[in-house]
Amino acid sequence: MIKNKQSFRLNKIIKAALSAAVLPVFFIYILMDKPDYSIMNSVAHVVLPVAHWTGSVISWPIRAIGKGISNIKELSSIRSENEELRAKLDEALAQKYSCDIAIKENKKLEKELDVVKTSPYKTIVADIFSITNPFYHNIFSINKGSKEGVEKGMAVVSFDNRLIGIIMDVGDRFSRVRSLTDTDSNIAVRISGSDVYGFLQGNGKNNSSLVFLSDPKFKTSKDLQLITSNISGVLPSGIYVGNTINETNVKVLKPQEVSRVLILKFNNQGSYK
Repeated sequence: MIKNKQSFRLNKIIKAALSAAVLPVFFIYILMDKPDYSIMNSVAHVVLPVAHWTGSVISWPIRAIGKGISNIKELSSIRSENEELRAKLDEALAQKYSCDIAIKENKKLEKELDVVKTSPYKTIVADIFSITNPFYHNIFSINKGSKEGVEKGMAVVSFDNRLIGIIMDVGDRFSRVRSLTDTDSNIAVRISGSDVYGFLQGNGKNNSSLVFLSDPKFKTSKDLQLITSNISGVLPSGIYVGNTINETNVKVLKPQEVSRVLILKFNNQGSYK
């Protein structure tokens, strides 16, 4: 029965095509042999709709194929954009994951090392304008003084929170700082991650020396990190000082290695102001 329906439709299309082919010939014959305009108008009302319908039937497969090709191209473009967006999203998620890991590790490291984080509301920014080294001393001058709130005994650190020295003299607009390598420098420190205390003394050279450990049995080694201790009541606890080079020598930050510093404001009890 389906085959009969298809045959009927095919016959209908063939008849319409033949009619569309015969009618124009008839129309031309009338135009040339008997130019009767009333007949021509009547025939035109029949020929034009049939020709239009026939053309639509004949051209339908071509139009359908063209539309299909256009849809395929559009779909391919959408898929390509989706793949590109998916790749960018994966990259962004990977970067976020890496940042999250770095933040967690940083917090964990700060907790393990007991390193204090300075606040910009508790510091004074200053520039180093002079460095002198008379007779194994290591002293430098900064361009901030009592007018900016600088006081004797305050700590001077780098912008990555490494101790450089202690304020020794204060003027109105400048201050002198004793560096950690100065022979008169002697600050209380603690080996980070332990309860072992000691003192860091300047030796007038490029480094400082770790002496008088609270635990005589403790063996120092390379790359131990030192932080300030408040046992002497001079400095607040937790400021990063340096790392051991060997059993006694400690690598500290020297004023020659920086040009701008921070002055930490704290009181005699070692608390920040």
